[in-house]
Amino acid sequence: MNKRNLLYLRPANKKRYVRIADNKLATKQLLHNAEISSPELFVVITHRRELINFQWDNLPASFVLKPNLGFGGSGILISYGKKKNGNWVGQNSTEISQKDLIDHCSNILDGNFSISNVPDMAFFEERIQLDSFMKPYTFKGIPDIRVIVYNHVPIMAMLRLPTRRSGGKANLHQGSVGVGIDIANGITTHAIVKGVFLEKIIDVHPDTRAPLRGIRLPNWKSILIMAVKTAMMSNLGYCGVDIALGKTGPTVLEVNARPGLSIQNANRASLDDRLKRIRGLKITTPERGVKIAQDLFGGEIEHEIEGLSGKQIIGLAEKIHLFGKGKIERDVEVKIDTGADLTSLDTTLAEELGFAEIVKIFHDLEETGKLTTMSKEEIRKLHKDIVDVKTITSSHGETKRLLIPITFYLAGIKMVTKASIIDRKNLAYQMIIGNQDLKNFLVDTTKSLLRKQS
Repeated sequence: MNKRNLLYLRPANKKRYVRIADNKLATKQLLHNAEISSPELFVVITHRRELINFQWDNLPASFVLKPNLGFGGSGILISYGKKKNGNWVGQNSTEISQKDLIDHCSNILDGNFSISNVPDMAFFEERIQLDSFMKPYTFKGIPDIRVIVYNHVPIMAMLRLPTRRSGGKANLHQGSVGVGIDIANGITTHAIVKGVFLEKIIDVHPDTRAPLRGIRLPNWKSILIMAVKTAMMSNLGYCGVDIALGKTGPTVLEVNARPGLSIQNANRASLDDRLKRIRGLKITTPERGVKIAQDLFGGEIEHEIEGLSGKQIIGLAEKIHLFGKGKIERDVEVKIDTGADLTSLDTTLAEELGFAEIVKIFHDLEETGKLTTMSKEEIRKLHKDIVDVKTITSSHGETKRLLIPITFYLAGIKMVTKASIIDRKNLAYQMIIGNQDLKNFLVDTTKSLLRKQS
């Protein structure tokens, strides 16, 4: 921790910006100015006169009461609804009376929860509604994602899940669950919970018993971009950004200028190693920062699957390096089509690769009708580059395809194969990779990032 403070925290975080991050209301105003989503502010109580004169009936049934300068999740009181007797419903279905709220606000004003025990302000804000996707993984409360951002790069992330023990709060020190996240794809990896003395590894949520590994978080890239935008807005070079997963989408809860180190245990990875790789880089946009993070620190789940299966994971769209005749080479974006048997490429692309003669033969055979009347053997004899002829049956009837020899690299694997030529000029991709060439791969239908092949 001392090393992190000396090398990264202090040089990256100027005191005036740390003071703003410690001030939740000031941070909320900055988020509003930057048009970054945050919980709606209902009311602020700055001194006892306002507390005495406050009209409690004006409060909504559901809200969160926070100390402005609070830290570590202390001093937060949550109302989940209101009873007919006028009391509010707190955690574990306890009742919160008006006197309870007055006493709690009084403690906040006295500075009992503030970071330096100085007089504070209390404020009421919107309680984020739980996204149904997260219901199996949380006990009451709202789960959030802590993203560590350094030098405008999201270097590590952790999902924090409320438990019965934490009182519905997403705070590890109070007993919530911390789950590591693969930066590349937003899939959860390892989970920890605070034990008597040390953090312990778990596989399921202690209350709901839902498995915690392999959860694919929605809107992952948007969450990372939001975290970096928030860090840029705060002017902090090193910070933790807490983002709630609510019904209406990701929402920034707060910025932490001194994020803890438990995130390392949840990810089973060293912060120091990642910090060293980012230090000194010049990052100008949130998108660039996210791209660097996903390239450098992601892929843990993929690597495990690839290791167990011996197969590479690819998406529905990939970039390949294609070799034609002679010294012709092309980088081409292709569609991965598990519904097609053959790999096919557009006639224009075939011409660019040096197969213009085959394309001319194909067009001549089509125009004269000989493509259907000639046998496969007769067609193959027309040119040495016609290595095979396949009959394709579809709803439009039968047709023959001319196959040419091609070589390409997909996900770093060299493929020497045969591809049919067809007119694809009105389609999105000049080439599709069919089942015959996908035996060494697993296809992830949610993966859209085009990888660069060497």
